[in-house]
Amino acid sequence: MTNTENPTARPAETSTARPPAGVIIGLDIGGTKTHGIRFEDGIAVADESAGSSNVQNVTRDEAARNIADLFARIGGGSVSQVYAGSGGIDTDEDAAALASLIQPHVPGARVTVVHDSRLLLAAGHASTGVAVIAGTGSAAWGRNSDGDEARAGGWGYLLGDEGSGYWLGREAVRYSLRQMNQGQPADQLTSALLQSCGVEHPNKLIALFHSPHTGRRFWAQQARHVVEAAAGGHRASQAMLDQAGRDLAGLALQVLDQLRITGPVILGGGLGMNVAPLQESFRRHLESAGVTDVRVLEQEPVFGVLQLVAEPA
Repeated sequence: MTNTENPTARPAETSTARPPAGVIIGLDIGGTKTHGIRFEDGIAVADESAGSSNVQNVTRDEAARNIADLFARIGGGSVSQVYAGSGGIDTDEDAAALASLIQPHVPGARVTVVHDSRLLLAAGHASTGVAVIAGTGSAAWGRNSDGDEARAGGWGYLLGDEGSGYWLGREAVRYSLRQMNQGQPADQLTSALLQSCGVEHPNKLIALFHSPHTGRRFWAQQARHVVEAAAGGHRASQAMLDQAGRDLAGLALQVLDQLRITGPVILGGGLGMNVAPLQESFRRHLESAGVTDVRVLEQEPVFGVLQLVAEPA
């Protein structure tokens, strides 16, 4: 049985019941990887990752292969429910398409697909508030006590993804090209970027950026050079991280305003959970707008699955 939900569907109130019995598989599908956990009577007994199965980032065939790889290691068998969160779940059709890749590995199980930001809020032990994802891409989603939902961003790298890993990677390329145009020598950030990309001059970054052999994940991975350069005192990289925090805070504020709530705001995703300067900027820009309940997620979003499954039907 398949149950597909889009981000505008109205969820039930958070349950305080005991962890659900039986075998439940939680999936967190990001732009870089698919993280899966097998829960048996509420206890995590297997924790595995495979390549991304987000069809916004990979082909449907590659997504299917990566899901098969994950289930081969995490196990299928007698599973009562699969709860999957993924970026790019904007319609019922998006959810149904992803569920159709999962269902063959868990015949008879109920498969629920939601936007991945919903996992993040639940993993932060909140039933209301705003979840902000800063990973390969970026998005904000929230819910108030009336059950109303709102979101901001999550439009994909061509239209948005501000403050994300891809955004930082692209900004590193743009910075290096501006330095080249101004006749400046390669500095700490540009040198690291060139070495990582395997090219010897910034002008070769242009063709590489537009090449079909690189894509969203490749450029998101280059964000680490911005983080490392910022830690080494590189002012332009520090400014990029500050702008990323500002932009992510802006997404959160849009959702808070739509829902007429003041928080909490929970920051997650690979960048959000691990890059302190971005966290500091995020907090600072929210606090300047009067938002004081700002948290950084302390566990992987997939652990929010147990709370979501425990909600009343």
